[in-house]
Parts: sequence; structure tokens; C-alpha cells
Amino acid sequence: RWHSIDYRDAIDCESNGRANHPAAICRTRDATGALLMLGGQEGLLSHLVELRDRLIRILIAVAIVFVPMAFFARELYSLLAAPLLHVLPAGGTMIATDVVGVFLVPMKVALVVSFLLVLPYVLYQIWAFVAPGLYAHEKKFAVPMLIASVLLFFMGMAFAYFAFFPMVFGFMAKFAPVGVAWMTDIEKYFSFVLTMFLAFGATFEVPVVVIVLVKMGLVSIEKLREWRPYVIVGAFVVGAIFTPPDVISQFMMAVPMWLLFELGVFLAGFISQPVPVEPSSLANDVSDQ
Repeated sequence: RWHSIDYRDAIDCESNGRANHPAAICRTRDATGALLMLGGQEGLLSHLVELRDRLIRILIAVAIVFVPMAFFARELYSLLAAPLLHVLPAGGTMIATDVVGVFLVPMKVALVVSFLLVLPYVLYQIWAFVAPGLYAHEKKFAVPMLIASVLLFFMGMAFAYFAFFPMVFGFMAKFAPVGVAWMTDIEKYFSFVLTMFLAFGATFEVPVVVIVLVKMGLVSIEKLREWRPYVIVGAFVVGAIFTPPDVISQFMMAVPMWLLFELGVFLAGFISQPVPVEPSSLANDVSDQ
């Protein structure tokens, strides 16, 4: 019955028989509470509608880009498979064990490429939905972090494609036993490559994570420096989990992760806020002198 946000006043009105509260005041509180509750429901509904609209815009944008990309699906997959095809022995090829794999896998590649091309627009839609709820200083900090996150993610993917894949595939090709034909299924290759892209893209986000943690005051620069040995061990553990079971692959993920952590700590030193000196302590220091 009582919809007021200040529920204590509503309880007083009802429990005391409205004796201590004039009827006009109680009715006003009832009406105000009902309006506030209705306004909150309408606000939530409007946010959900806006979120739906922005998701629809993202899907439409991906679909628009996907249509022309689908015509180049075969070329896109050939470009994706180039690091492996270059190290295969003479006459080596990739295979498709699924009947529709030769069609679905290139289409998946085209879809991923379409999403990456639309990613700036996707981030803009997310930003447009979140930005109204942020303060001015939060917006000023979030914009460069968002741009840096996108650039670092693409840098991680580029590192995986141009450095990690050639070295790992070359290492695997040299250790293939004699008489064994190394023929990789295109579906498994796509899954492996996509996993590595996501893993290295996330790895290159370490500086952004460090800077955000320091900026929010969740951790200090000194504490991060104390954690350095654990971060190094954790980097090698992550490398052992997400990369193939060879030392080279683990090092190629763990070492960049550690170096990016050091970069994040270095850059976070420029944005960390100094601890303010309380006036009382300052007055005590003056009096002591």
C-alpha cells in the first residue's frame, strides 16, 4: 500500500493511525512515493529500450558489413591460414572433415572480420549508452582508456599473427615425425587461431587494467611492485594454459605479459594521485617547529 521511498514516514503514518501526521502530509507522501516508484520503473524501462535499440543497431551494422565480406570468405580464410600454409612440407595441405566445413568455416572468418571492422561503431554504441551516467572527470579518463584498449587488442592480434604463429608453426613442422603427414582440419585451425587472437588481445590489455586499478585507488604503485614476482609466475602459468605445450609458446605469451605489466606500472605512476595532507597534521607540524 505504501510506495513512498522514505518508508519510515509511511510506517509512522499507518502505525500511529495518522494521529501524529496530518492527513494532507500522509497523502502527499503517498502520492510522492507512488510517483517516484513509477518514475523509477519508467526510467528502467527506457534504459532497456535504449539498450535494445543499440544492440539492434550493432547487429544491423555487422550484417551490412558481412554481406560484402561473404563474397571474399575464401580469400579471407586463405589469408588467415597463410602462417600455417607457409611452413607445411611440399604437397602439404589442410583438410575439412566436415561435409559443410568448407562453407561454414570461411563464413565464420568473414563474420569475425566483419565484427572487427565494425568494432569502433560497437564501442561507440556502448559508450553512448554508458556515458550519460558518468561524471565529467570519468568521461575524460574513460575515452583515452577505451581508445587504448582497442589499439592494444589489435596489437595483440597482430603480434599473434606475425610473430607467434610463424614461430610456433615452424617449430611444429620441424618436429613432425618422418612419414607423418601433418594435415590440419580447417575447423580446428580456425578455433585455435581464434583462441590465440583472444588470448593475446587480452594479454595486451594488461597496461589498461593496471592503470584503471591505480586510478580507482584499488591498488597502489608500491603494492604492484611488491607483486612483481607473483605477476611473473602468473604470466607463465597463463602462458602454459592458453598456448600449445611447448616452451617457446609459453615464453612468447608470458614475456610480453610481464613487459606490459611493467609498462602499466610505469604509466600508472604519472596518474596516481598523491595522498592529501590533512590540515590538522600540517598544523601540528608547524606547531612542533
